[in-house]
Amino acid sequence: MKSKFLALLVAGGVIAGASSLLLAADAGSGPRVVKIRAGADNVMKFDVASITAAPGETIKVVVTNATTLPKNVMGHNWVLLTKGTDPVAFAASAAADAKDGYIPSKAKDQVLAFIALLGPDEVGEVTFKAPAEPGEYPFLCTFPAHCLVGMKGVLVVKK
Repeated sequence: MKSKFLALLVAGGVIAGASSLLLAADAGSGPRVVKIRAGADNVMKFDVASITAAPGETIKVVVTNATTLPKNVMGHNWVLLTKGTDPVAFAASAAADAKDGYIPSKAKDQVLAFIALLGPDEVGEVTFKAPAEPGEYPFLCTFPAHCLVGMKGVLVVKK
């Protein structure tokens, strides 16, 4: 009886260990998740100002608008731009495009990924591949004046 019980325990342990290995392998195959809080304490900042990635790495950015003010007053989005794009100039051109979520249609070719405008406690996400070319790729909130006061950051792609 003891030997059957011991055999069941060993077999159960082997199965559990194997399933843990499979779960670990599955977890590693998905995108890396980067969580960002925008506007905590109604301050116009992201709590993550720099993200490092390998060329071609799949990343899922999840942004939570942590403000308490209404979306039309303190909405936040997350926009990743092409390397070399001036985020302040982009934000200035976006200010007049409220109907398009502050993403200027004439500059969409400079946008690599984005999360649409979020209101208080709303969560948005985007999954993308980091650019293949190493360098610095700016990200920002394009809601009027937010980038100007520091609501921006950089995706650093390096080998």
